[in-house]
Amino acid sequence: MKEYILEACVDSVESAMAAASGGADRLELCSNLIIGGTTPGPWLFEEIRKRSDIRIHVLIRPRFGDFCYTDAEFSIIKKAVEDFRKIGAEGVVFGVLKPDGTLNMEQMKELMEAAGDMSVTLHRAFDVCVDPLETMEQAILLGIDTILTSGQRNTCLQGTELLKELQHKSKGRITIQAGSGVSAEVIRKLYLLTGIKAYHMTGKRVIDSEMKFRKKGVNMGLPMFSEYEIWRTEADNIRAAKKVLEEL
Repeated sequence: MKEYILEACVDSVESAMAAASGGADRLELCSNLIIGGTTPGPWLFEEIRKRSDIRIHVLIRPRFGDFCYTDAEFSIIKKAVEDFRKIGAEGVVFGVLKPDGTLNMEQMKELMEAAGDMSVTLHRAFDVCVDPLETMEQAILLGIDTILTSGQRNTCLQGTELLKELQHKSKGRITIQAGSGVSAEVIRKLYLLTGIKAYHMTGKRVIDSEMKFRKKGVNMGLPMFSEYEIWRTEADNIRAAKKVLEEL
């Protein structure tokens, strides 16, 4: 496959290094991947940059939840875009919606200006917008480079029909990047069904904490998540996906 993109979504130095080792073309860097990702601190970016020159696109999302933001939250988003531009991020990943599910064009224009010459991805706010085809055209008008989407379904395979339509109607004007549930086998299937050449994956495995003493009955966050399980990118999962892309 020519001109493919394999992006690894990571929230730690260890995952970033595993993704780079496995052959990822770039990282989407975030924090709190377990809740869909939030904005990472600049120190995480800098620690990874010490170890690798892999291209880094930074997720800008101030909190878990929807993509309709208060004035204070929008100010934080804009400042984060500006700050990551200053410290050398190659790209940023963001999205803002209005209460009616349409793209907030006024705020998106401000963020595009703040991004300057960085690459911009419209993240999965796209997957909860009211009209994906209109939103794609608006993203193209804004000059956005990439739309990360599962086809408005929980996984990209479930969203195959919309992904196929987006890929066809984009006509090369914007990159449609499939995400959510991506693996080597999914890429093999989805490419044949849609023609999409850009993929976003965690390639994660769940590892057991090194803690020997484990306090029972105390939870630091959402009760469905164990404090003693860690999500980490597995280099072999990235490597397997890259191999499929190279074969197609």
